[in-house]
Amino acid sequence: MKKKILIIDDKPAIGQLITLYLNADYEFHYFASAMAAYNWLKDGHLVDLILSDYTMPEMNGYDLLVMIKQNEFLKNIPVIILSGEDNTNTRISLLEAGADDFILKPFNPLELKLRIKKALK
Repeated sequence: MKKKILIIDDKPAIGQLITLYLNADYEFHYFASAMAAYNWLKDGHLVDLILSDYTMPEMNGYDLLVMIKQNEFLKNIPVIILSGEDNTNTRISLLEAGADDFILKPFNPLELKLRIKKALK
């Protein structure tokens, strides 16, 4: 059975790209809105890993991460943050808040695959 990954990014092309490269190994669910994704998770849909963009309208990846880590039922789901923002302070704050990894966009699909595999161990 394939592991389930939730992709959250306001740019559908990112979700399509990840799905294209990794669909042989994983099952994907995609949301363009962090709040919609969080509500879906709260409704009882569980995944094995979350890939979330950092910079999004309404709610950014940091705020989503904090909400996930404060939720008793969701806090153990690994979260990898994807971002085009290469800022050390941002990376540190995300890792301190509980992110399992941080990947800079544009990313190498092979690197993403390896980091996902590592996070799912």
